[in-house]
Amino acid sequence: MDLQTFWFLLIAVLFIGYFFLEGFDFGVGILMPFVSRDEVDRRVTINTIGPFWDANEVWLITAGGAMFAAFPHWYATMFSGFYLPLLLILLALIVRAVGFEFRSKMKEKWWRSTADHFIFWGSALPAFLWGVALTNIVIGLPIGSDMNFVGSLGALLNPYALLGGTASLVMFTLHGAIFLSLRTTDDLKERVERVARLLWVPAGVVLLGFAVLGYRHTVLFEGLGLVPGTLPMIAIVSFIAVLVFMQIKKFGWAFAATGATIVFGTMVIFQGMYPIVMPSSISSDYHLTVYNASSSDLTLTIMSVLALIFVPIILAYQGWSYWVFRERVTRDAITRS
Repeated sequence: MDLQTFWFLLIAVLFIGYFFLEGFDFGVGILMPFVSRDEVDRRVTINTIGPFWDANEVWLITAGGAMFAAFPHWYATMFSGFYLPLLLILLALIVRAVGFEFRSKMKEKWWRSTADHFIFWGSALPAFLWGVALTNIVIGLPIGSDMNFVGSLGALLNPYALLGGTASLVMFTLHGAIFLSLRTTDDLKERVERVARLLWVPAGVVLLGFAVLGYRHTVLFEGLGLVPGTLPMIAIVSFIAVLVFMQIKKFGWAFAATGATIVFGTMVIFQGMYPIVMPSSISSDYHLTVYNASSSDLTLTIMSVLALIFVPIILAYQGWSYWVFRERVTRDAITRS
């Protein structure tokens, strides 16, 4: 395996980890106004992701940093093409962080209501825009011979990309609902379990439409005929398993299944595109690949050594934090605090 391929795989792993982990805390933030009946419920909901949400964002920062260093042309073209969507995602994440960190600093009702809006929109907007961005990358962007994006914002808001944004929004919300069922108790737990069951059908409809159109309008499934391939089949079976596990009240397994749907769905994108990182809709000669968009071999070699040292440390630390805060959050614990 060459260094370019190694770093493409590592960046893919970082984005997959980000969507798996941040996906459920986006979902929790989206659901908070709908499943909470009073202030204690809202605090329980927030506390379920309190120890994790900022650590989950480290995956995005690491993925962006790795892309910048390993594939500077990919980074530059992506950020120039998605300048406004990525700026909106960044602002939404900042506003969301303000909601989490400062909500309890003031007891006035108007401030806590404002913070709740920050958390909701700071979760819903990135969940939607990541789907829009990924869909546009898959179908191709107007990239010229100089590797610059030559399109407009309007071109990014095409119907298929909007459907992709809706698919990521409902999938993350379902992922978050099942996560909440594992971290809460009593009435709140029963409510989020009902919400999770209700979300499965609309999520399935949107994902089915997105997959069918993707089969017809993208290069991800070229050469596969009617057989979608191993990774798409695992993603499909995982999504069906979500409903089965919810019906038999095995929500831990249901959470693993929604996670598998997100993981294998994202793997389909990276596998289907390789070695292309950003296809040009103008000409195949202008595609950005892992080879014409990469840094030098010396840079990639140094980065590889550092990654092999520090990535396992980061993974071990994050795994330990999830183990430490594994207990359910109860109303009694919130009341006592």
